[in-house]
Amino acid sequence: MNLRFILAFPLVVAWMFGVGLPGLFVGICDPRRRPLLWITRGWARLILLCAGIRVVVEGREHVPGGPAVFAANHVSALDIPILFACLPADFRIVHKQSLYWAPVVGAYLYFSGHVAVDRKNAFRARHSLKRAAQRIHGGMNVALFPEGTRSRDGRLQAFKRGSFVLAQDAGVPVVPVSLIGVKALVPGGLVSVRPGRIVLRIHPAVSTEGRPADVVADEVRRIILRDVEETAA
Repeated sequence: MNLRFILAFPLVVAWMFGVGLPGLFVGICDPRRRPLLWITRGWARLILLCAGIRVVVEGREHVPGGPAVFAANHVSALDIPILFACLPADFRIVHKQSLYWAPVVGAYLYFSGHVAVDRKNAFRARHSLKRAAQRIHGGMNVALFPEGTRSRDGRLQAFKRGSFVLAQDAGVPVVPVSLIGVKALVPGGLVSVRPGRIVLRIHPAVSTEGRPADVVADEVRRIILRDVEETAA
């Protein structure tokens, strides 16, 4: 148990309500929602600071100049703060619709224009992804976890093809992102988080043009799997 994180957690809550709520009202007045994104990034960095986690970013040169879908492996609740704090791109996440009910966080997701997917309703999910593809085609980056759910044991799960159909429909590449060392620092949920070092590795973009979604998914998974297996070895 990370006593430092537990003692510092009230600071995270204070940020959410002391900075987050006033920032929410300011941010919705900006059509591009930039204040909301800045505050979200600050909140994420504060969480990592309180947990004693240092993130090393590798492969910044692989971030495309245009819109893309960033696909990362998913092993803990800390993955989203890691991406917000350290991924060097302006992006939105694809998240389950139920997160809208989370205090303050849900409001930020909604007003910042993140992409909610109703997993219980296939028709609504497809409609949400179709609209997301149009926004990506118009210049928006998206970050998502193609496994769909968190891996409980740290092993890489199968990738769902919907993430790659989204990239195809938008006509953009997929950028594999490896989150390395997360499971070792978060073995059993946020209460078990330990101080340490995590690597966020950005790989060269994988083209989706003229390629089946399953083929793209397999290639992206192989790239991330190499990092996951090296860490486990």
